[in-house]
Amino acid sequence: MARALVAAGHRVVGAGEHAELCILNTCSVTSIASKKSRQLLRQLRRSHPRAAVVVTGCDTELAPEAALRAGVDLVVGNADKDRLLELAAAAALLHEPEPALDGPMDPGAGGSRTRAFVKAQDGCDNRCSFCVTTVARGAGRSVAPGELVSEVQSLLGLGYREVVLSGVHLGSYGHDLGNRRGLRDLVLRLLAETPVPRLRLSSVEPWDLDPSFFALFADRRLLPHLHLPLQSGCDATLERMARRTRRADLTELLAAARGAVPDIAVSTDVMVGFPGESEAEFSESIAFVEAMEFSRLHVFRYSRRRGTPAADMPDQVPPAVAQSRSRRMHVLGAELENRFNARLVGTTADVLWETAEDLGSSLRWSGLTPDYVRVTASTPPDHDLLNHITRTEIVAAMPGGVVGRIVES
Repeated sequence: MARALVAAGHRVVGAGEHAELCILNTCSVTSIASKKSRQLLRQLRRSHPRAAVVVTGCDTELAPEAALRAGVDLVVGNADKDRLLELAAAAALLHEPEPALDGPMDPGAGGSRTRAFVKAQDGCDNRCSFCVTTVARGAGRSVAPGELVSEVQSLLGLGYREVVLSGVHLGSYGHDLGNRRGLRDLVLRLLAETPVPRLRLSSVEPWDLDPSFFALFADRRLLPHLHLPLQSGCDATLERMARRTRRADLTELLAAARGAVPDIAVSTDVMVGFPGESEAEFSESIAFVEAMEFSRLHVFRYSRRRGTPAADMPDQVPPAVAQSRSRRMHVLGAELENRFNARLVGTTADVLWETAEDLGSSLRWSGLTPDYVRVTASTPPDHDLLNHITRTEIVAAMPGGVVGRIVES
């Protein structure tokens, strides 16, 4: 949306600047996400009383009346999200564009051109019993490969060094276009037809991959990190969740991944407190998660979402029990992350530097390794590493990341 606005001559403003148009893309993956989306909508309306406010996204799709009560000027459903600017113009919500500027235009007002997220796919054809996304986003649909190649080339022209392929169900990319190996073919095409220095995959469902997929990582520009949502380490829970994978499947997949790419980092999502989850099932789940040695965990409590099968299941877990299990899983997540980071000490990695903190006599830089670990390193105050990739020795592990020493300027 931002790139389309900029291409039409509009300017994306920075924090604290006056805005004539506000666009909010809402989320509903959990009840807390819905609540936060609605709070932000009310804040936008109060802080920009004269601006036009357009709202879209999943929470709006599920509860458009909440957006209308907040006094928005236009509600756009997910099916029409790609036409949002066209619809805003038809509703006379867009002001006259500014005079065209020479050279490439970047929508990241005040931001750095380091990592760009490219939406390759939307919608989902899975039927996980807890998820409201299928209702809100609709069926899976893929962006044409040629369009994505052009978009990546354009982003590289703007100076971005890393591209992250994203989607609601990224592993199903190309299925609606008749290609069951669409994600594999898209990655191959992007690596062959663009000079992208770093290509990263966002979340991919485990059942969408097979051992042959890992041969792609022979091209080191495809970064060795996979986020494979597990949700539970107990087969009985997975069955109630209507997940299409089991413990044995994931064990085999991780063995294949680590056999082909020894330095690969694998992170995951884990849900606690799903209806019917007994203490025995939770114990089985947390033991399996530890055995799989994930590099990071995203832990969240089950959120009861109206319209999903899980909402009507018996044996809903009491909130206090779910909260206790969440704390225990978070503790394990911190331990697993620390173990993974500790193994990096003494190795070197190509780090893409994103931000810097001025400490007066030095700068403390923050960046990401290929395996998605946050690195900090210090340089003299006149060293500008923004958007540079440097060889960096990992000298220590710390909570949430590692400390590095730049060995290549």
